[in-house]
Amino acid sequence: MNAPPPSHLTNLPLSRITKGDNPRRYFDQKKHAEMVASMRLRGVIQPILLRPKDGIYVIVAGERRYRAALEAFGAEFEMPVLIREMTDQEALEAAIDENDTRDDASETEQADAAVRVLAACRNDRAEAAGRLGWSRTKFDRRLALAELSETVKTALDERRIKVGHAELLAVIPADKQDTALAQILGRNLDVNETRKELMRITHNLASASFDRTECATCPFNSAAQQVLFETHVDDGHCTNPTCFQLKTEAAEVIRFEQEERAAKAARIAAAPVVEDDDNDDASDEAKPSTDSQPRLEDTASSSESVGTLASPPATPIKSTSRGSAAHEPTVTAKSIAARTADLREATWRTALARALAGNAAHAQTTILVAAMSGTLSQIKADTLTSRAGLLIGPAFPDLDYKGKIAVIRALSDPRAANVLSVIGGAYAKDVASFEHVADLARVFDVDLRDTWKVDQAFLERFTKGELKFIAQECGLIAHVGEKRFAKMLASKKPELITDMLNRIGFDWAGRLPSAMTLDGTYGPPPDRTVPQMVPDLAA
Repeated sequence: MNAPPPSHLTNLPLSRITKGDNPRRYFDQKKHAEMVASMRLRGVIQPILLRPKDGIYVIVAGERRYRAALEAFGAEFEMPVLIREMTDQEALEAAIDENDTRDDASETEQADAAVRVLAACRNDRAEAAGRLGWSRTKFDRRLALAELSETVKTALDERRIKVGHAELLAVIPADKQDTALAQILGRNLDVNETRKELMRITHNLASASFDRTECATCPFNSAAQQVLFETHVDDGHCTNPTCFQLKTEAAEVIRFEQEERAAKAARIAAAPVVEDDDNDDASDEAKPSTDSQPRLEDTASSSESVGTLASPPATPIKSTSRGSAAHEPTVTAKSIAARTADLREATWRTALARALAGNAAHAQTTILVAAMSGTLSQIKADTLTSRAGLLIGPAFPDLDYKGKIAVIRALSDPRAANVLSVIGGAYAKDVASFEHVADLARVFDVDLRDTWKVDQAFLERFTKGELKFIAQECGLIAHVGEKRFAKMLASKKPELITDMLNRIGFDWAGRLPSAMTLDGTYGPPPDRTVPQMVPDLAA
């Protein structure tokens, strides 16, 4: 063991002593009065610990005795002291240790100490717990109590509430803690009654309509609270009702927009197309120009692999028309992409909006890029203002501009993050250039396969020759065989589509036709197989 640093005993006037960085928060006035009376009767029995710093002497341990002596004898009283050279960190740890070993040590004082030592240890919790001489469990529990508001900490210091109350309050947002404390004190609720009251405002995460990925590590998830505290609400609940409501509202906005776009796409798809079932491709000459999508490359000429299940045709597919060969149109990725331009754009905008609604950091990046590129103003005025009451508060639309500033400044971090997510989603919906949407989707790795797959409405857009192209690039022809698909192709178009969607053993999920991708190449299903371990031959 290391020997303690040398120190010497002497007397110093109280006027030459100043308070140090004491972790103690609360000084009981009754005990202070008792100590003052004891000192006047018997004098100061135990010296206080000081360290020299910048020409003065700073208290490391013994502030209660200093306060009592100052009241009992005045500033010129010669106080018995131990003076020891110490660094800032050594003094902090000594003060924490002295405070921690008192019989009346406060949990909030220990919480503040945990925060300070953790910062000194550069967020290494194991090292911080070791320096304090605490178990990791005790360290984590005390650190969690640091989230209490100052009002709640004071109530715990003064023993107006119990530790169980404090543990329950620590897991609700800071801006709600003081209100809950007033309810506890005003109604004289015990710990169990407080727990029941909090359960009334929590939400069961199993019923959430939004993506719960972020909830797994959220401090407001009662599953995390169960690990930290002896007193907690039931497992699987969210204790931040504001965040839960905002995420639900954002999910509903995305769902509504998705349904709105899908309905629009369905209306367009339902528009009559001049097409003879016996000669489905005869009208191809009247189709939109294949150059209308310059960024989509002909799949047949692409040198990139499109997956192992099936490859696009080596040469463009000729129409199955029985008309003159001189008029047979060529089916390519470009030609079928022209039919899906509206659906592709609407679907990718919705997918990006949903991704931004679930990721505040990506939404913030989107907003900053939009602002710096001069496109943020393309968000339609009513897209956000019509939802301001829902996102911020019912009174927000009626406030003057100054009042709105005050409300926005007062937003909690989680609520502000959700509002930013909705703004990012609104930009994805309204920005004029689809290329901006595509670039954002690429950067944020948005996967359309998470939200869309081939269905009847999609296939009904195409001629039978184009359906053959889709079947080939998506692997359906490889699955059923050329001869079987030729028989399917001989049927009427509605029967062909039904047959394509219901082939036994073939799943369309995860397969993105080139007409729906951003780069115009087929997107195969992601490989979800678990790689086998290769034995270590050297072992």
